[in-house]
Amino acid sequence: MIGAVRALVSVVMLAGFYVVALLQLVALVAVGFLIADWTTGLVAVKIVVPVLIAAIGALAVSMWRAIRHRPDPAVGVPVTEAEAPALWATVRELAAEVRTRMPDEIRLMPDVNAGVSEDARLLGLVGGRRYLYIGLPLLQAMTVDQLRAVLAHELGHYSGLHTRLAGIAYRGRLSIAGTVGALPPYNPTGWVFRGYGRLYRLVDNVVSRRQELEADRAAVRVAGRTAAISALRELPGLDAAWDFFFSRYVELGWTARFAPDDLFGGFGALLAARTDELAKLREREPEATSSAWDTHPALGVRVAAMAGAPEVDRVADDRPAGALLPYLAATGRRMQQVLIDVGDRQVLPWPEFTAAAIASGDQHGADSVLRAAARATGAQVVSLETVFGLVADDKLGEFAAPFFENATRREAAARFAGPMTLLLRVAAVRSGAGRWVHSWSEPAEFAGVDGRALPLREIAELAVAPATLDEARKRLADLGIDPAAAAIVEERATARGAHIIAGMANVKVDGVGHDILLLNNGFVFVADPGDVDKGRTRLRALAGSGPAEELARTHRFLPYEEVASARVEKRTPIRATLTLHDGTTIALQEKWGSEDLEKDSRETMHEVLAQLGS
Repeated sequence: MIGAVRALVSVVMLAGFYVVALLQLVALVAVGFLIADWTTGLVAVKIVVPVLIAAIGALAVSMWRAIRHRPDPAVGVPVTEAEAPALWATVRELAAEVRTRMPDEIRLMPDVNAGVSEDARLLGLVGGRRYLYIGLPLLQAMTVDQLRAVLAHELGHYSGLHTRLAGIAYRGRLSIAGTVGALPPYNPTGWVFRGYGRLYRLVDNVVSRRQELEADRAAVRVAGRTAAISALRELPGLDAAWDFFFSRYVELGWTARFAPDDLFGGFGALLAARTDELAKLREREPEATSSAWDTHPALGVRVAAMAGAPEVDRVADDRPAGALLPYLAATGRRMQQVLIDVGDRQVLPWPEFTAAAIASGDQHGADSVLRAAARATGAQVVSLETVFGLVADDKLGEFAAPFFENATRREAAARFAGPMTLLLRVAAVRSGAGRWVHSWSEPAEFAGVDGRALPLREIAELAVAPATLDEARKRLADLGIDPAAAAIVEERATARGAHIIAGMANVKVDGVGHDILLLNNGFVFVADPGDVDKGRTRLRALAGSGPAEELARTHRFLPYEEVASARVEKRTPIRATLTLHDGTTIALQEKWGSEDLEKDSRETMHEVLAQLGS
C-alpha cells in the first residue's frame, strides 16, 4: 500500500512540476503580448525572450538529465558465493522471507552502513542488476542476528513496489534540482521552481519516512524484535566509533604521508578494546523528534514502533557476524588494497604508524616555534639550542609574549613550559631516547626506550628560567637527549592538515584581481581568476577541487605566521594592508562586486585581520 501511495504521489508531483513549468511559459508569453500592447514589440522581445529562453533551457536540461540518468557504477569489493557461502545463504534466506528477488552481487564497503541498489530503467519501472552492499564494520561489530535485522530492513524496501517505483521519485528530485541549478539565482522563474521543489521534497519525505517504518517491520518479522531493536540502537554508537577511529587514529598519520598496513583490522582492535565505551553509547536515549526535511523517522520513533511488534519465536544467534565471512581479517586487507589509494605514503604497522604520526605532528608544531625563534634571533641554523640561548640571555619572556595573549613577559616565560615540552619531545624522538607508544584502549603515551614515562614537563619548567637552565641541560644529558637534535624541518609554514574557513572573490591584491581562500593557518591567493560575475561559482569549484594543502601548493600561499601586522583602513568594502616580518607589504582591496564563498566569509575575514592586527 505504501509503495502504491509513494508511486502515485511521485508521479502526480512530478507531473505537477512540468505543469508549473508549462504555466510559467504560457504566462511569460502572455506578459510578452501585454508588454507589446503597452510598448513596442521590440521592447517586449528584449524583456520576455531572455527569460523565456532561460526557462525553456532549464526545463529541457532537467528533463534530459532525468531521462538519461544512469546509476553510479557499483562500488565496494565483490564477495562471491564460493568465498562466503554462509553469508550468501543468509541473504538468500532473508530475501525469501521478505519476498523479494535475491541480489545478483554482494559487495563489501568501508562504511557503517548497508544498502541495496538496482540498475533500473524506464524511470525505475523496469528492474535490473541488483547489488547488496554491506559495510565491513558491521561484520566486525554486530552479531549474526543484528546483521540479519539490518539486511532484512534493506531487502524489505524491495518487498513491495515502493523501492522500484522510487526511481520515479528519485528522477523527480533530479529533474527539479536540475532545473533550479540551471537557472540564474535572480531569475523570477527560479523562485517558482525552488518553491515547488521544496514542496516536492516535503511530500516525498513523508512517504519515505513511512517506508522506513515498513522496512523496520520486515526486519522485526524476519530477525526478531530484540535483534532488530538492538541493531538499530547499535548503529549510532558504531558510527561514532568509526568517526572516532578516523579522527584519533588515522587522520594525523594520513596527513603526514603515512598509512596503516591494516586499516580495518585496526578498527576491529579498537572495538575490542573499548567495549565499555561502546556500551555507554548504546545506553543513550535515542532522539524522539525529526525534521520535516528528514527522509528517516527519528530513531526513538523507530525503536518505539519496533517495541510494539510481537516477538518472533526463533533461536537466537549471538555469534559475531564475522562468522559469516571466512578470513575476515584477510578480506579487510584486500579491501584496503582495492579501495584505498595510499599514493606515496609510507605503509607501517599500527604501532609504528601511531608513533610516526604523532611525532610528525609534534615536529610540525615545533617547526612553528622554531621559525619564530629564527625571526627573533636572525639565526640561520635553528634548534632547541636557539631557544635555550634566549632563556640564558633572559629574553624568553619577550620572545614568548606573542604566543600568549594578554600575558606579561614574566607570565609568558613561565607559560612557555608548554611549548618547551613539545620541543623536548621532538629532541627525545630525534635523539632516539623516546617514542610514542600506541594503545587502542587509551590515548598514546610518550615514554623512554625502557617503556617508562619521561619527566619532560618537569624538565621544561626548569628550562624556561635562566637560573635552572643548567639543571635542565644536565637532566636531558642523563636521559640521552640532545637539544640540538630538535632542529627545524619545514623552514616555511605549509598548509598541511589545514582546512578552508572562508573565501572571497574579486579582491585586488596589490592592485591585481584575485580570489582569496582563507585557511585556518593562512591565505591562498588565486590570481586572475576569471569572470567577475561568477565569483561564488568559482570559489565553490575551487574549494571542491582538492584538499586545502594541494590548493596552497598550486597557488600563492601566505601563512598567517609570516604576517607581522594587519591594518584595516576601511571595513566595507574591505581595504587593508598586511605587513610581513621581512618588511614587505600586501594591499587588499575588496571590490563592490565581490562575492563570498559563504554568507559569513566577510565577517571571518574581519576576524582574521583583527587577530593579525593584535
